[in-house]
Amino acid sequence: MFAIIGPTASGKSEIALKLAKKLNYEILSLDSLSIYKEIDIASAKPSKKELKEVKHYGINEVYPNEKFNVNKFIKIYKKIPHKNIIIVGGTGFYLKAMIEGISPMPEITDEIKKQAKKLNYEFLKKIDPLFVSKISSNDTYRIQKGIEIFLATNLPPSQYFKKHPPIPILPEIPIFEIEISRDDLRKRIKTRTEKMFKKGLIDEVAYLEKKYQDRRLPALKAIGIKEVLDYFNGKYSFEELKEKIITNTARLAKRQQIFNKTQFPQKISAPLKNLEEIILKHI
Repeated sequence: MFAIIGPTASGKSEIALKLAKKLNYEILSLDSLSIYKEIDIASAKPSKKELKEVKHYGINEVYPNEKFNVNKFIKIYKKIPHKNIIIVGGTGFYLKAMIEGISPMPEITDEIKKQAKKLNYEFLKKIDPLFVSKISSNDTYRIQKGIEIFLATNLPPSQYFKKHPPIPILPEIPIFEIEISRDDLRKRIKTRTEKMFKKGLIDEVAYLEKKYQDRRLPALKAIGIKEVLDYFNGKYSFEELKEKIITNTARLAKRQQIFNKTQFPQKISAPLKNLEEIILKHI
């Protein structure tokens, strides 16, 4: 088992499919958008033909109005009947969580969630200044989770996590990163964006909006979808829309590169053209 990481549009799926066929492996996708059914174009999901050629996990798992998180992702991994898999994708957080582990969460009832929404950052700061010192006052997700943990266990979250340390899910595995210059990546992003429009990105987003009628869904806030929704509102011209998607994708790619650099220090990095040979020598 090994992992291939890299920024969006760098060629990860391409090399993973090639190696999976050569080695008779299967693929676990590290992509927080490809997990959704019906989001095929915006996620740059492998084609139906490619999905038939190589068994994939972590793709088409839930509908856009269903919740998905790292715990559900780990459950998908645990159900894989063997370990002849290539882990590949741009959501490095999932890979990091698997290697380092995550703490088991207490049961959070709907009533607790409702109570937690009535409380705020200042409340959390009073009960757990240590936990709060490690998060931003704008990080509504972690603030909510911290309050929920306190309400469910009567323990400040920092104490709860001390009592329930993370349990690694995945043994240390070789991690290979696609090395690519900013200019080359920008060109690849532009090419991929053009392909998305040719495949029918606008129609796909129109379908999603009509079916789910809730732009607040996390899936509909993804790059490529949120910009098209703004286009429907008259915020951009068609050319501005394309440029906005390219720019936002490039920004995401930069964040992914920084994350991979800081979180996976033991990785092996090489240009796409050399990576296949390097991987085959190491496994």
